[in-house]
Amino acid sequence: MLNIVLFGPPGAGKGTQSNLLINKYNLVHLSTGDILRSEISEGTKLGVEAKSIMDRGDLVSDEIVIGMISSKLDNNPDANGFIFDGFPRTEAQATALDNLLKGKETSISVMLSLKVADDELIKRLLKRGKDSGRADDKNESIIANRINEYNNKTAPLKTFYSNQDKLSEIEGIGSVEEIANRLNSVIDNL
Repeated sequence: MLNIVLFGPPGAGKGTQSNLLINKYNLVHLSTGDILRSEISEGTKLGVEAKSIMDRGDLVSDEIVIGMISSKLDNNPDANGFIFDGFPRTEAQATALDNLLKGKETSISVMLSLKVADDELIKRLLKRGKDSGRADDKNESIIANRINEYNNKTAPLKTFYSNQDKLSEIEGIGSVEEIANRLNSVIDNL
């Protein structure tokens, strides 16, 4: 089973590349935000619990998110694999994910980390903000803060996966096709 953590700062191209990987390798997309919204709209036990937590303005616990991921894995028994988007974000989440997957007799195959310089990310996000209408893509200081948050809090996960020999850093500059070819080359050589 091919299980990929697609990683990179805001504006690195994860969304674009994720869709290409899903189509090429017939993977199931696991976006924790999408899963959360789906569980809430379906009124599942975990969804009801999550909604109650969110309604209080609190963050949904890792335990609940892992439970939702477990459910999604169980509901896709014939999948070639999964692409994890937005999760894990911390070492504790990565450990919990590893334990969950081990219990299902699989594991993360690779963390594909897109590398893009901060100044390029800012340019990309400002450009995206003109089309997307997202307020957080229009303000350079907010963009810089998002990149700093990534660099300080999320980027350390690269060490976690590097210690497992599962980290592959990919240059995120070039055409969509060039970047896709770099990602595909890593996957095809696993």
